[in-house]
Amino acid sequence: ELQLPDHLELSEFFRKTYEPTGAFNGKQFEGGRSWAGARPEVRAIGYDVHGVAAHMGVLRRYIKVGDVDLLVAELGLYGVRPDLEGLGIAHSISVMYPVLQQLGVPFAFGTVRQALRNHVGRFCRKGLANILTGVRVRSTLPDVYPDLPSTTRVDDDVLLMVLPIGR
Repeated sequence: ELQLPDHLELSEFFRKTYEPTGAFNGKQFEGGRSWAGARPEVRAIGYDVHGVAAHMGVLRRYIKVGDVDLLVAELGLYGVRPDLEGLGIAHSISVMYPVLQQLGVPFAFGTVRQALRNHVGRFCRKGLANILTGVRVRSTLPDVYPDLPSTTRVDDDVLLMVLPIGR
């Protein structure tokens, strides 16, 4: 449902939101791109009089849990405009919860940097989600940079937030 002006506005929002965490993080949103590795299947976008205020994306994907391939929902592209920080993740996820139920997945997950532990920890203390540490996350990064080959990234230093939906 998004039109080109929407993607341009989101691209600018993400660039400004992610660039302070590292130039690489903001670079992927240059040129009107409003997604990272894959386009979200569902987006929750909060607007106010200043434009985009918050965003969260959802993409169903198969992940391997032990020896089982499981269809789950990945939460990502989370961002809150700096002037609104501290008001966001619990509300963003609670808005997405009915959508996640409609998707029929057993759980949703998102990976976050260690620096966001306290931020997501406040949400998890309410019992709506759990934080797992020590989980090896492997992901492929196709077409993030068209001039580089597709790579596999292994990250042992992320927090995995798991939100039970169906079970």
